[in-house]
Amino acid sequence: MPQIYFLCTGNACRSQMAEGFARQILGDQWTIASAGIEVHGLNPNAVTVMAEKGIDISSQRSKLIDRNYLNASDLVVTLCGDARDRCPVTPPTVQKAHWPLPDPAQAQGTDAQKLVIFRQVRDEIEERLLRLARTLEG
Repeated sequence: MPQIYFLCTGNACRSQMAEGFARQILGDQWTIASAGIEVHGLNPNAVTVMAEKGIDISSQRSKLIDRNYLNASDLVVTLCGDARDRCPVTPPTVQKAHWPLPDPAQAQGTDAQKLVIFRQVRDEIEERLLRLARTLEG
């Protein structure tokens, strides 16, 4: 079964949302996980905006990169430059993709304004996963 790994700095927002969407879009034909260079805990705003799409990521947890999982992955997707630059070296058999997305946890303003940023990043991740799924089918 093919395996995908989503990585960002703290495995708190972007990679968690990507994991949630991948489970819905790619389904059980893929082994799917996410991790971070560091562990920052699951961001509650990520949980909120994913729930708006009918995807429950509340039971996911922030994890550090597992080198064995990384090296066995078919595709590794980094969602920020920090993860791309600090990701451990992978074997040449591992395909890599980079989706440079802003960190919604850095959003400033009121809670409502922060949620707007989280939704923008969430929607971009969903679009990228839908495009990825189309390329994998074809």
